[in-house]
Amino acid sequence: MAERIAVVGAGLNGLATAWALNRRGHDVVVHEQFELGHGRGSSHGATRIFRLAYPETKWVRLAQEALEGWRELERESGEELLLFNGMLELYREGVVSSQHALEECGAKCELLTRDEAEARFGVSAAPDANVLFQPDAGVVYAARALRAFARDLDVREGHRVESVEDLDEPVVVVTAGPWARGLLAPLGIDLPVVETRETVAYFRLDGPVPSVVAEVVTRGHGFYALSDPEYGLKVGSHMRGQPSDPDEERGADPDLVSEIVAWTADRFPRADPEPVSADSCFYTTADDERFILERHGRVVVGSACSGHGFKFGPAIGKRLAALAIEALG
Repeated sequence: MAERIAVVGAGLNGLATAWALNRRGHDVVVHEQFELGHGRGSSHGATRIFRLAYPETKWVRLAQEALEGWRELERESGEELLLFNGMLELYREGVVSSQHALEECGAKCELLTRDEAEARFGVSAAPDANVLFQPDAGVVYAARALRAFARDLDVREGHRVESVEDLDEPVVVVTAGPWARGLLAPLGIDLPVVETRETVAYFRLDGPVPSVVAEVVTRGHGFYALSDPEYGLKVGSHMRGQPSDPDEERGADPDLVSEIVAWTADRFPRADPEPVSADSCFYTTADDERFILERHGRVVVGSACSGHGFKFGPAIGKRLAALAIEALG
């Protein structure tokens, strides 16, 4: 019988890793301190953006690989996990867009005028903005995806791992999101990340909604929007949250909600002006927004998502599973 592998954290990366290991015949147990799909970490909610569009080819190719994985999970689970209404990238002169990287990777994209973007998608770009449309994009149904990954797994809900050393399995994969740094520190593993509580708001909007990444000038600035199956539109302000303790329960930042409301009124004039709900989630971010995927003896580390990891889930899970198998020796 194959040796058992433990995964700590049943968010997107933990479940994707366990799924990949399970498919390769390994015995896996997933420890989750709350319930599957809980709202305290980074993977909850109905949808997350899926896009191929990145200014760097390495990310485009990783997203293309992940897309194959999402389609594979759809076939296995019988669930629709992706909704593609396309994506608009709104960027100003002097900002490197995703156009050249997409073209180099063979992905379709199209430059639109501001009038075309508004007529086709109801999105009003800023007067000085350029608009890039990428059709192979939209959303991942996040909550549905977690259930699809978990359906054949041994997930132990309500079991908080206080110390990795308490686990008897020969290999432990730590995918604990904003709790990972504290869990790994006693092992001498320094995770160079910052945990921030980010804010999103929801607006009523009828009809198909493209995903939007907009006004991203430097790290820590910009907005994004995507389809939400309950209300219509979900909007967030990217990397604007404050460092926070994940064990403290707090909601959305009202100042950021106000900024999101103002931006939404400008970019989505057909949406209701007042949000119907607001929420928070955690980013666990490395200084260069990379993902930290590494092995320290029997311990495999899967962090951080740096605020843009959900779309890559199947590809990241495959890499972490390979590290876990390597650790078995």
